[in-house]
Amino acid sequence: MDINTLRSIVTVVAFTVFIAIVLWAYSDRSKAAFDRAARLPFDEEDDETGYGERK
Repeated sequence: MDINTLRSIVTVVAFTVFIAIVLWAYSDRSKAAFDRAARLPFDEEDDETGYGERK
């Protein structure tokens, strides 16, 4: 096995991992968790430091 074969294998594995991450990110099961995370900055209450939503 020469270096070019190894490079090809690493490229194919990296591309496969990339496709898997994209499919996971756009799956319906992840949508609810991402929607909750997107609302977090707006759902925070005032804390002791004075930062947060003002009333």
